[in-house]
Amino acid sequence: MRRARRRGLAHEAADRIRDAIFEGLVQPGAALREVELATSLEVSRGSVREGLAILEREGLVRSEWHRGARVIDMSPADVDEVYTVRAALERLATGTAADRATPERLAELSVLTDALERALASGTDAPTLLSLDMAFHDRVYEIAGNDRLTQAWYGVRSQVYLFQLTRIRLGHAQYRSVVVEEHRQMVRMLERGDTRALTEAAEEHVDSARRALVRMLAAPRQEPRVERPGDAPA
Repeated sequence: MRRARRRGLAHEAADRIRDAIFEGLVQPGAALREVELATSLEVSRGSVREGLAILEREGLVRSEWHRGARVIDMSPADVDEVYTVRAALERLATGTAADRATPERLAELSVLTDALERALASGTDAPTLLSLDMAFHDRVYEIAGNDRLTQAWYGVRSQVYLFQLTRIRLGHAQYRSVVVEEHRQMVRMLERGDTRALTEAAEEHVDSARRALVRMLAAPRQEPRVERPGDAPA
C-alpha cells in the first residue's frame, strides 16, 4: 500500500485501505489488523481505527467484537443483497432523472458512454472501465437531484464497486459484450422520456449483473494443469 499523506489521516487511511481492497491486494473476507495497517501506512492505530470505521459505514468492512475488522465477504447471498438494493435505487434514480433531464445533462451521459466504448476498444484495464461505468451512474443520480436518494446510493457504492470489479475480472468478455449497449439504451430512453421502459431496463441492467456474478462465483475454479513426464501432448 502507499503511505498515507499527512492530511486528514483517518480519511487518508480509509482511502489507502479501500484502494488496496479494490486492487485485489486485500481479498474479500480478509482480516484487517490495526497494528499491521498502522505500520504499513505509517500512521497511528487510532487513525487506522477511524479509517476502518469510515469503510464500515460504506459497507466495505465489517467489525465484530473481539474479532476485529474484515473485508466483506462475496458469497452469492451477499451479491443478492447488494444488487437487490441497487436495483431498487437505480429504478427510482432513472425514473426521477427522466423527469428532470435536460439536453445538456443527457449529452454528458452520451460523452461518458462514448468514453467507455473507446476504453473497451483500446483494451484498457478493469478499474478504468469500471470508473467510467460508475461515473455514468453517479451522473444519473446527480440528474435525479434527490439528495437522500444520492446518499442511499453512496451507502452501497463501495460494495457495488468491489462486486462489479470482481465481475469484470472473472468474466471480462461477458461484461464488455453488453456494457456499452446497455448504457446507450438507457440514454435513448431518457431522451424519449420513456419512463416505464427506462426503469424496467435499469432494473434489468442491475439484475443481469447480479445473475452473471452469482453464476461466476458458483462456477468451479479451473486449476492449472501440471504436466508430468510421459504425458501425451494435448
